[in-house]
Amino acid sequence: MTEPGIGNEERLLVEAAQSDPARFAGLYELHFHRVYAYIARRVGDRHSVEDLTAEVFREALAGIRKFEWRGVPFVAWLLRIAFRTVADYRVRNGREMGELKRESEPFEEAEVERSAMLFQLVDRLPEAQFRVIHMRFVEQKSIREIAREMDRSEGAVKQLQLRAIENLRAQMGGEHA
Repeated sequence: MTEPGIGNEERLLVEAAQSDPARFAGLYELHFHRVYAYIARRVGDRHSVEDLTAEVFREALAGIRKFEWRGVPFVAWLLRIAFRTVADYRVRNGREMGELKRESEPFEEAEVERSAMLFQLVDRLPEAQFRVIHMRFVEQKSIREIAREMDRSEGAVKQLQLRAIENLRAQMGGEHA
């Protein structure tokens, strides 16, 4: 479930983009890392991830006037587009039909909601934990690269990552209670 302020802010951004597509940038900035991370988990090659993420946002911008609020966050709509985009990418790249069939089963609404909730919880992490999670799982950097960039030891980065994951687990458990 979204926080009242976040949902209202997001709704205002969507309405602004629907009346003037040039104002879509706020939605792009708010959800870029979520869509990128979703695609990165399903596609191994960083260049393809970047291209597919751009494709998702192009499609979202083209269809923003058709978007309707239905009780789920806007990011859920973006993730549905991302799901279809990844499935199309796999078809174009000749994945085995058995693998494709398993992975392109109907998109579960519950998965969208869990993903949206997880992204919101990641956004609430303390800054250092958020940076580590973002660099590690979105940017796909190694512990060594993150340590250099954050000017910390590799052990400190591992501890931040562990604390962040434990924090997310605890919050996910609390959200389901």
